[in-house]
Parts: sequence; C-alpha cells; structure tokens
Amino acid sequence: MGFIKEFKEFAIKGNAFDLAVGVIIGGAFGKIVTSVIDDLVMPIVAAIAGKPDFSSIYFAMGKGSELIPAGATLAKAKEIAPDAAIFAYGNFITVAINFLLLAFVVFLMVKSINKMKKKQADEPAAEPSSTDKLLMEIRDQLKKN
Repeated sequence: MGFIKEFKEFAIKGNAFDLAVGVIIGGAFGKIVTSVIDDLVMPIVAAIAGKPDFSSIYFAMGKGSELIPAGATLAKAKEIAPDAAIFAYGNFITVAINFLLLAFVVFLMVKSINKMKKKQADEPAAEPSSTDKLLMEIRDQLKKN
C-alpha cells in the first residue's frame, strides 16, 4: 500500500504535473514553429534564393566513382555505383540551414513574448479601491499603536 501512496504523491506533486504540461505545450509549440518555418519562412527564402535544397550535392570517391555521370542525383549515383564512397554533404547543409532558420524564428518569438511580458510588468498598478485604502489606513494605524 505504501508504494501506491508514494506513486500517487509523486504523480500529483506539482513538478511531475508541470513537466507533463510542459511536454504537451512543447509538442504543440514545436508544431507551430515547424509551420512557421515550412509555411511562412521557407516560401520567402525560396522566392529570394530559389529552393534551398542541397540534398543532392555530393562527391564520389574510390571504386566505381568514375561510372557516375556528371549531374546525376544522389540516389542515382548510389544506384550506379553502390561500392563507391559517396560523401553526401548536401543534406547536412540543408539541415544546418533549416536549424539556423528555426533557431532565428524561435529567437524572434521568445524576444517578442519577453517584450510583451515586460510591457505588462511596467504597467502601473491599478489604483486601490476606496475599501482597500480604508483597510490600509486601518492597518497602518494598528501598526503605530
């Protein structure tokens, strides 16, 4: 019975619950960021610089590399010369660019959220009501006595 009670305390404890909420919100936030990158940022980048897909950039070395015609796609090169050592660095470039764009968008989002939080913190406190003022006067008077 002690094990179940201990597990119940752990599961209901704030940290475990906060972690679960954080994971769920993080998953949803990840989808939002992915959509921002794929649906908003990448079309702009593609319009400016062309489609940024470097996944077919490679160079082949060793046995069979001479059989690969110039301009062959990566998949075709692997098919023609399966024994060749193909250094496919283009996919890494694509992933690195996507990471930099993702990091930049997340940075902008966090920066704007922090700016909104700061504006809320800088707003002057609301004027206390007449009841609150009376209660504060009573409190101050009691402290003096």
